Amino acid sequence: MAKSKLEYIWLDGYKPTQSLRSKTKLVDDFSGKLEDLPDWSFDGSSTEQAEGGSSDCIMKPVFVCPDPAVKDGWLVMTEVLNADGTPHESNGRALIDDEDDDFWFGFEQEYFIWDNTTNRPIGFPEGGFPAPQGPYYCGVGGQNVFGRDIKDEHLELCIEAGLDIEGTNGEVAAGQWEFQIMAKGAASAGDQIWVARYMLERLTEKYGGLSINYHPKPLGQLDWNGSGMHANFSNSLIRTAASEAKIKEVCEAFRSVVDEHIAVYGAYNDQRLTGKHETAAITDFSYGVSDRGASIRIPLYTKNNGWSGYLEDRRPASNADPYKVAARIIKTVKTVK
Repeated sequence: MAKSKLEYIWLDGYKPTQSLRSKTKLVDDFSGKLEDLPDWSFDGSSTEQAEGGSSDCIMKPVFVCPDPAVKDGWLVMTEVLNADGTPHESNGRALIDDEDDDFWFGFEQEYFIWDNTTNRPIGFPEGGFPAPQGPYYCGVGGQNVFGRDIKDEHLELCIEAGLDIEGTNGEVAAGQWEFQIMAKGAASAGDQIWVARYMLERLTEKYGGLSINYHPKPLGQLDWNGSGMHANFSNSLIRTAASEAKIKEVCEAFRSVVDEHIAVYGAYNDQRLTGKHETAAITDFSYGVSDRGASIRIPLYTKNNGWSGYLEDRRPASNADPYKVAARIIKTVKTVK
């Protein structure tokens, strides 16, 4: 009888930024259906999620897809529960209030491919710097592009896994890349970002000395862009607003809860949100049509589509938890009727 390899993935309890963990479960001939997946457990005392005297935490499967890197393999994203079945305090997915999947999210995940030997992005010469940023964004050629093989292999893995990946591109700094995932349903979008991150991080294991860096400003305050995870979002109200005033009312709803959003938009984000390098300052709040220096960009598509469409919150950092970002955005948008 054939064995199926189920890679159970969860988020640990490390602070201020959670990490991905996984372990493999073998079962006979898995059907591919989420409802056929059993809960499993792990040692929470080893992941900052439990004490040694009562260490079992439960993994509840919430998303499954083929694992293109493993024969007869499946990737199983799970959420962490306490022993009594309640959501663990580290479980950001449980915060999402979108039972009818009315909210659609498109996350733009930026990252650097990092050289662990030089402690710099690939493309940065040891002890120096490449040419100033400018030619790297969507660039081509060996003088401008570093790590395309990894980016492209990751793209193929996402496609083969059946994720709702929309595209990829080279970003503004050398060694910096982005992929985009859009899904109908906030939880689904978060599940898929985490699975895509997992495959990307695991991919670097076969490239000796490389890793993925999600720090929002890994090069400090040098004249290089940081990394974000811009959140494009909509619900029925936004998609059918047909009103400039209503779209701006949604944007205004974010003004009074800036601190609540920043609190879940990623650690060290103050280093990125400076008002420079296509960001709004962390102390400010603004919005505008086609304005990449605003907190929230009103896409030209939305304006030209009769003020119906979607919005982009440009503040989330690349290391933010998409579950928590989506949960907070949903809570704010739901205040507008």
